[in-house]
Amino acid sequence: MNSKVAGAGLALMVLAMASSPALAEVSPEAPVPSQAPAKPPFVPAGFTVPVLTEAKGFKLVPLGPSLARIDYDAYMSSVEHLQKTFSRSPSWPHEGITDADTIKDMETEQARFANRTSFAYAVLTPDGLRERGCVYVRPSPVAGYDAVVRMWVTQAEYDAGFEAELYGWVTQWIKADWPFAKVAYPGHSVDWAAWDALVAAKKPAGS
Repeated sequence: MNSKVAGAGLALMVLAMASSPALAEVSPEAPVPSQAPAKPPFVPAGFTVPVLTEAKGFKLVPLGPSLARIDYDAYMSSVEHLQKTFSRSPSWPHEGITDADTIKDMETEQARFANRTSFAYAVLTPDGLRERGCVYVRPSPVAGYDAVVRMWVTQAEYDAGFEAELYGWVTQWIKADWPFAKVAYPGHSVDWAAWDALVAAKKPAGS
């Protein structure tokens, strides 16, 4: 065979192999795409979330637009008290909250409840005409806890000793009716300073 013809044939074969998509796209250094594990749901798919829980002297129902007015009346009766004991900030509640703000807040809590990402409850009198406070069941931002539960009561209810009563009842309710092994109750089982430090640190699991 003519050496020039053989050389030309070899060159054409090498060019064809280099231009082949199957070969050109393979690179031993190319990173293999990785998919982060799906975040587990806050509550199991089969868990039935309580929508009405009755106790002596009060009942819990999910927050929503239908409760906007009595919720507003409750927290606006205790602005300074809640800024000191609940939000610990002048950001909520505060003077000047509009009806639109109130409805939007209720719609947000209702959507979170429907999506099973967090659960906010109004603590009502048995007749449902007055709100004594609220209870919030949410995912914990701190590793090692399955959930964080916060609550507030109005100034009048606090002065009457209802906060301690509600806290005692809620801990038993969570233990009996919810699928959590370890729950944080900031301001109660964990003092605020310690909780704030844990949240700021964002400690990883197992640390």
